[in-house]
Amino acid sequence: MAKQNKNKERKIGSQVVEKKSWWSDKKNRSRFWTALILLILLYFFIVNNTREEPKEGPYPPGYQPQTENSTNSKN
Repeated sequence: MAKQNKNKERKIGSQVVEKKSWWSDKKNRSRFWTALILLILLYFFIVNNTREEPKEGPYPPGYQPQTENSTNSKN
């Protein structure tokens, strides 16, 4: 003879689970910050490569440029 539990309600699936906000999930926060950093890096990469190169100006006073023939040659 087994005991019978009277008036015992089962609570499987009857508990209310609080819905978390999107930001409170750690996985979503990581994805957000990763995407933000990649977008910032992409922005700086594009800005850096679309600018014009500065024009070459004169050498500083007293600078003696070396010719390419005199460097690294053993003549």
